[in-house]
Amino acid sequence: MTRVVFYKDGDSYYGFHEFGHAGLDEVGKDIVCAAISAMTMLIINTIEVVWASDVKYEIDDETTDITVTAKEAIPEYAETGEKQFAISGLFYSYYLQLCDMMEDYYDYLDVDVEEKPYDLE
Repeated sequence: MTRVVFYKDGDSYYGFHEFGHAGLDEVGKDIVCAAISAMTMLIINTIEVVWASDVKYEIDDETTDITVTAKEAIPEYAETGEKQFAISGLFYSYYLQLCDMMEDYYDYLDVDVEEKPYDLE
């Protein structure tokens, strides 16, 4: 099962941690893993390129654990309110999309939200 834990500080979603293997099919043919991977890269590229904002991400190639955070999703660190709203909205949209996927793939995907302050380190 793949678990995705989203990080939230107040009303702002600012990142997530993904871990585990969905196990719907063998490696390279698993549509749940493929969808999650594609959406994760969309989030990273949109924050970094479209919004020209720093995004921290770590990908462990062996375990496929992925952690993604963006401090400009938090109001006090954002260059503008528009950028903060857009970046936090991307994370929230990803959360909603995975919740929708979970309805069909509940044996292979679990999604949760963790309330915790953004860590500057």
